[in-house]
Formats: sequence, C-alpha cells, structure tokens
Amino acid sequence: STYTIAQFKPHAKSCNESEQKNELNREFNQEEEMTALVSDLTYVRVKQKWHYVCVFVDLFNREIVGYSAGPNKDALLVYRAFASIKGDLRNIQLFHTDRGNEFKNKLMDDALETFNIQRSLSMKGCPYDNAVAEATFKIIKTEFVKGQHFESLEELTRELHDYVHWFNHIRIHGTLGYVSPINYKLEHLKKSV
Repeated sequence: STYTIAQFKPHAKSCNESEQKNELNREFNQEEEMTALVSDLTYVRVKQKWHYVCVFVDLFNREIVGYSAGPNKDALLVYRAFASIKGDLRNIQLFHTDRGNEFKNKLMDDALETFNIQRSLSMKGCPYDNAVAEATFKIIKTEFVKGQHFESLEELTRELHDYVHWFNHIRIHGTLGYVSPINYKLEHLKKSV
C-alpha cells in the first residue's frame, strides 16, 4: 500500500516583537573577521523525530564559526552554538538573526551583554535581511541533510562536525573568489602583514 511520510509542519508561533532595529542593514560584506555574525536554525530528521541545527556564520569569510545540534529549537541550542565559537568573543561587534524567539531570551541577552555585542534583528517577515544565513542553510540542506539518515543525535553531531570542517577548509565559495573560507582568511592575513 501507499502511505505518506510525516512532513515538517512549522508551528505558528509569535515572533520576537522586540523594538530592536536591523543594525546590519544588509551590509553582508565585512572587512574584518569576527566583527559581524549571522545565525539561523534548520530542522533535520533523526530517526522518526525532528532535531535542529544552529550555525553562526562570520560575514567576513562566510566561515561557520559556531554550531550545535539538538532535539529542541530553543535558547539552549543557540547558546551552545555561541559557546562553540573559538577565539576572542569580545571582537564580535554585531550579532544578527531573524526574529525567532529562540534568539531573544535571557540566556542569549546575558551572553551578548557580557561580551558587549550589539544585537541586530531582521525586519519582521523579511528573509532578505538575513540572506547569508538563509543561503548557508540552503547549502547545508542540499549538501549535508538531503539523502542522509541519522540514527541518533550523536551521529548527527559527529557528521555535522565533519561537514563544518569540510565547509570551512575545503569547499570553495564563489563569493570569496572560489577559495575556501579558511584560505580566504589566510590570504587576508598575508596581505595585512
């Protein structure tokens, strides 16, 4: 017999109604590393349940600088991705996201305040304001998620770690002149010396 497979159905939730403005203002090309980060989340099937992946992308070289995976789309998932960023978090000047409630919470507010990082939010209902994060997730869904069958959160986490390493060190990006994010950063460091 023919049967349907459960599909992801977004739940209608209220968005973050904060008065915070779009400080990034679609300035997607940054001159220095780690000055502006963008973030978003997506869903991934693990066995018969949805799990979520959160990534932080550096606008300077499109490198995935932080990431996490987990069973819930919540503040802890975002915080774990933030906590996975290597380097001096005080260098981050701006953190831009869409208006998802998982980004606006006390946990993230405290972390941003601790490191004196300014928040920026997309205009309500405008995915173009977070285009780099959206485009990164389109790539992740096409190259990493599609056709994969994850049996556990541990497997998803391990495979995500490998994918991020490949994405940052090997995968070439047209936006960067067809070099990898890490090679782009190294070339920039050579020029500045």
